[in-house]
Amino acid sequence: MILKINGVNIAESPKEFSVTPMDLDDGSTTVRTADGILHRDRIAVKRQIDMSWGLLKWATLATLLQSMSNTFFEFYYPDPMEGTYITKTFYVGNRPCPAALSKNGEIYWKDLKVTLTEK
Repeated sequence: MILKINGVNIAESPKEFSVTPMDLDDGSTTVRTADGILHRDRIAVKRQIDMSWGLLKWATLATLLQSMSNTFFEFYYPDPMEGTYITKTFYVGNRPCPAALSKNGEIYWKDLKVTLTEK
């Protein structure tokens, strides 16, 4: 699988990768009426991408985090709805890096998780 941020291959392939197509509804015009019928005004279908990694060298982790440091960035990925690779603009939420350990003088980080949300 090929994944790119701003045209550059990501530093390390994730161990988990999940794409979720999300419907966005207009909050003021999507309503359920007294008869129980939903009147829905969908304004867009966006993507949310969840990725996680196992053990990463510190330099690799830093490269991954820095590649997602801009407010928005282009992400190239296989899209299940489109049936092909596409590029869309995303932003990243929290990026927890919960564990660090040292082995033979090298620092490793484990279980980086990111959620990308389409702009």
